Amino acid sequence: MSHVALNPTSAASDARFSVSQKFFFDAAHTLQREIEREGSLRVHGHTYYAEVTVSGARDPLTGMVVDLGLVRQQIEQLRPQLDHRMLDDVPGLGPATLENLCAFIWQALAPHFSGLSQVRVWRDSVGDGCTMGRA
Repeated sequence: MSHVALNPTSAASDARFSVSQKFFFDAAHTLQREIEREGSLRVHGHTYYAEVTVSGARDPLTGMVVDLGLVRQQIEQLRPQLDHRMLDDVPGLGPATLENLCAFIWQALAPHFSGLSQVRVWRDSVGDGCTMGRA
């Protein structure tokens, strides 16, 4: 049986890759809603988790879709806008829904990463999550 070594720079050269970086933030908010109204109207907080995904072809020189160090740098610019904040007061966020958090993160990162393909935000404590993406 013959074994053929694959060259990582040529194997799957037409493939699309996706790389992700996760982060978290703790924040408080209120929410105007009809279901679970009483608890939602009171100030309460969550630990939110977020994951951003950048997709595309590998750079032939680096072998990377994007340097994850650059993704981490941009997240560290964004994170202080959300971490230990009252989300109701974050400019540009709107009501502190998971959908709006996804859109807020997307808007902050999209100018830096043309291959941004997905933003996911979730709360483990209650099992909620939202994913925003493009095909």
